[in-house]
Amino acid sequence: MIELTEEQLQALENPEVTPPRVVNPRTRETFVLLAAEEYQRLKDEEYDDSPWTSAERHALAWEAGKHAGWEDMDEYDDIPEKP
Repeated sequence: MIELTEEQLQALENPEVTPPRVVNPRTRETFVLLAAEEYQRLKDEEYDDSPWTSAERHALAWEAGKHAGWEDMDEYDDIPEKP
């Protein structure tokens, strides 16, 4: 178990910045500091972090295209053949 610094404790108590972020100074990787209850809630069975299926990726790409205004671009419906 790692004990928090005073600066980290203050960040936890600041409701404007929730959840606080911490940075590994060696790798510059950012982490989010969550309460154990919140972490557990995210891990519960309703949360699915498995890799996306091809159908899910296709649906997401379709939605992104609609939001970008591409629904009327029929010339892009066919996948070009590889040379």
